[in-house]
Amino acid sequence: MEICIIGLPKSGKTTIFNALTKGKADTRAYAQTAITPNVGVSKVPEPRLQVLDRIFHPKKITPAEVKYTDIAVTKGLGKDEGISGQFLNYLNNADALLQTVRAFDDENVPHIDGSINPKRDIATMNLELIFSDLGIIERRLKRLEDSLKSAKPSERDLLMKEQTLLQKIKSKLEKEVPIWQQGLNADEFKSLANYQFLTAKPMLLVINIGESQLAQAPALEADLRSAYPHSQFEVVALCGKLEMELAQLSDNEAAEFRNALNLAEPAVDHIIRLSHQLLGLISFFTTVSDELKAWTIPKETVALKAAGKIHSDIEKGFIRAEVVSFHDLDRCGSLAEARKHGLLRLEGKNYIVQDGDVITFLFNI
Repeated sequence: MEICIIGLPKSGKTTIFNALTKGKADTRAYAQTAITPNVGVSKVPEPRLQVLDRIFHPKKITPAEVKYTDIAVTKGLGKDEGISGQFLNYLNNADALLQTVRAFDDENVPHIDGSINPKRDIATMNLELIFSDLGIIERRLKRLEDSLKSAKPSERDLLMKEQTLLQKIKSKLEKEVPIWQQGLNADEFKSLANYQFLTAKPMLLVINIGESQLAQAPALEADLRSAYPHSQFEVVALCGKLEMELAQLSDNEAAEFRNALNLAEPAVDHIIRLSHQLLGLISFFTTVSDELKAWTIPKETVALKAAGKIHSDIEKGFIRAEVVSFHDLDRCGSLAEARKHGLLRLEGKNYIVQDGDVITFLFNI
């Protein structure tokens, strides 16, 4: 899973990046004008790995990972220059966008617009994303118009269908309605996959608050969640500066501070959990060569494609999958007991992998 962190200058993007990755990137990046991304990886918290460790006793445990990309914002973003070039390429490759929105007040770091107004900043960034998508659509519609002039009868229907869909999307974007709010059906979304439209990507809004605002976090989340009610939009309020400092401590020290501040869980855990919900992801597990490993895939993924997540050779030579659910294995205590009770089963390539499945893929190449 790859998530790109975006936001207006001086919103605390790099602070949030450090909190999520335990990184030490320079938080003065707002002063830069070059696009120099910070890239970091965070392990996906997975308590089921601890249970499976006691069952399998592997030599190595490998959790799933999330890749975060934090891009130094160009000086004109949110003003005149818009999203383009290398910045746009990074955004296109992301599975989801994490928009950092400033709610903290700091006289030493003045807001680019002179005042703190999260809803205004969200609208500004959303407009930048919409302008980017409109540019893509306008260029494609021009090419479609040219193609239709010389298209064969067998090609015209597909070209006209694409043209109609893009015109419909364009009309709503011009009314400042992002694609994820346009009510497109599954087939329409699928047909847009190659475009990598930014407003079609799931959005996680991180409200960056000050430490004095911690008690206000639930109310801030509720207010913005009600303003953007959609399954592809989620909100979390956190103190980026505090979370960055806690990320540099040991787990035990950080836990003590969290208890003192009544913070339920680390920011990284909360954000990864929300990201999985937004993207519709589940986890399955494998144990091969003394390595216990967690894998992340979209819901409704069939066994054949899950095998390909591990290696393309396993997908090509797929024979069958031996599957047991985590809960059944936990209850039985071993694969032998699960097999004895008929809970270890053989599944074919079209089996839909379930969250928590422990799978051994049998293949031949």
